Formats: sequence, structure tokens, C-alpha cells
Amino acid sequence: MKSLIKFSSFLIVLQLIIGCDDMKNNTTVTIKGDRWFLNGNVLNEGSPAKGLLMNVRMVNAVFEDRGAELSKKFNHDFDPQKNTDHFISMIPEYVANGINCFTISLQGGAPGYEGAVNSAFESDGTLRLNYMKRVAEVINTCNKNSCIVILSCFYQRQHSHFSALNGKEAIMNALKNTVLWIKKNNFRNVLLEVSNEYQHGGFKKWKDGEWLSDNEGQLELIKLAKSLYPSLLVSTSGMDDRQANTSIADAVDYISIHFNNTLLENYKEKINANKKFGKPIVCNEDDKLEDVGVNALVFSVMNGCSWGYMNSKQNQTMPFKFEGAKDDTAVYKMMKKVSTPEYIIDQSVY
Repeated sequence: MKSLIKFSSFLIVLQLIIGCDDMKNNTTVTIKGDRWFLNGNVLNEGSPAKGLLMNVRMVNAVFEDRGAELSKKFNHDFDPQKNTDHFISMIPEYVANGINCFTISLQGGAPGYEGAVNSAFESDGTLRLNYMKRVAEVINTCNKNSCIVILSCFYQRQHSHFSALNGKEAIMNALKNTVLWIKKNNFRNVLLEVSNEYQHGGFKKWKDGEWLSDNEGQLELIKLAKSLYPSLLVSTSGMDDRQANTSIADAVDYISIHFNNTLLENYKEKINANKKFGKPIVCNEDDKLEDVGVNALVFSVMNGCSWGYMNSKQNQTMPFKFEGAKDDTAVYKMMKKVSTPEYIIDQSVY
């Protein structure tokens, strides 16, 4: 009897230890006003990037191609798992250099060639388990490193192949399955982006693409996601140089914008145009590099906008490379500075 009591006590202690470890690693992202919080604390406290989500676009970190074009173009075998493992191994270094968040996509981004069959969905919207396993590995590693993931669902290039979503019902099913997957796995460090640049002309090539690329279609999807998992923070991104649609801005939790084609002198105007919605403004795609990228980063932070770095040649174009701060030493040096307490931006320089 005493042995049984001792064993039961051991199990209780073990459960408490495991529970504490889970709690320690359960990174939770929230919003208060127009600022981002992590585990109840404002992000980047005491730094120029206080309350901002400093992020980098790594959409092809979970890439695969089930079509024939990859072998034609590059004449070599690509291993999706090795690619993801390589990225995962570098997550601590990116975080150490000021990154709070990565954008990962269930349909990737432009890999440097056309025709890639890269989708986490079957044509009816069912989730593909092998693909989602890699996504979960990234999310879990980010969780352990107190880092956030923007999980993007739909990308305009994924059409006209055997795994392309076959219409509105399949698209809604894909979103539903994604949201329920996030909920089931209790991922509290995940933000949802319904579509990447939903107004892009490429979505017109999708079945029911007119609906998908319309404001009303996006609203329907946003409302579906929120109805399934109300605490999940949801947005969708439009195109460059456009103020967020008012109805969509009212429905989302954060405003998602892109700066690829935005001139540096227009950052302030574009950011201010979206401040009226009183929500966090997140640029999660800006392809400016080196010194120009540094200026873009600083201009965003100075004007209260989270900045997202996109190095297409290095991180997104085959063969994908993830080398931490070596991806762009100038940008990552500044990324680390603006997220460091007591660092002061010399505004006379910018």
C-alpha cells in the first residue's frame, strides 16, 4: 500500500513537472490595442521596436514539389524534410538577431520557376499529413524559442494542377481544416493569414477565383476562421500601396500590408493611412536588401509598423538557403539593434 502511495505521488510530481515544461514552452501571442504581446509581456520592451512584430518571410521553409518541373529545372533531388530541418536548425540564430516571427505558407511562395505543385491541401481541402508534419515541426521549434509564426493559407500560384483546390467549397474546407488543426494542437504562437495578396491577378486562375480575390470572399473566410476559433488572431494581405479595405480592416485582428513596391519616402503615408483602424499594422513582405533594407526597417519602426524582411534570392528561390544573419548582415545587424532595450535610432541619419 505504501509503495502504491509513493508511486502515485511520483506520478503526480511527474505530471506537474511535465505540465510546467509545457507551460514554459507554450509561447502565447496576444494583442492589446495596436501592440503585440508575448506571454503577457509587450514585445521588445524598452527598444525602438516596442510592441512591434519583427518578422521574416520564410514561406518555402516547408516547400515541396510533387510535379515534374523541379527536376526539369534543377536536375537534382530535393528533400522537403532536409530543407525544413535546415531551416529549423537556424531558428535560434534568427531569433538571437531580433526576429520575433516567421511567415510560413501552406502553399509556399515563388521558388524561382513556374509550375511547382506545392500545397498542404488535397484538391478537396483535406490537409496532407506529411506536409503538416513539417509545419508543426517549425511551429514547435518556434514555440521553444519564444517565437511566433504567421501561417499563410492561400498563394496565387497554386492553380491548374492535380492538387489545386477545386472551388469555393474546397477553399472553405481547406481553411476550416487549417483552423481546426491549429486549435487541436493548441498552438498559441500562431497567427493566421488567410491569403497572400488576395487581390493578385493569379487568383483569377483559381476555380471560383473571382470570389476568392474579392473583398466579400475574404470576409467570408475571415468570419469562418473566427467562428471556428475566436481567440485565433486572423488577417489577410492585400497588394502594395493600397490602404486596407475598411470592411476587412474591421473584421481582422491585425492589418497586414506589403512594402515591396513602396518607395521609402511613402512609408509614413502608407502606415498612417492604416492607423485609423486602431490595430497593429504588420508588413510581412518587403524585398529591399542591404542598406536599402536597413532604411526600410528603420522607417517602418519609426512610424510604428512591424516590419517583415523578404530575401527572395536567398530564402525563397531554389536552392533555398537559411544562413541566419549571414543572409544579409546589414539588415540583421539593424534588426537586432532596434529590438534591443535602450538602443536609440539616430533619426538625423534617416
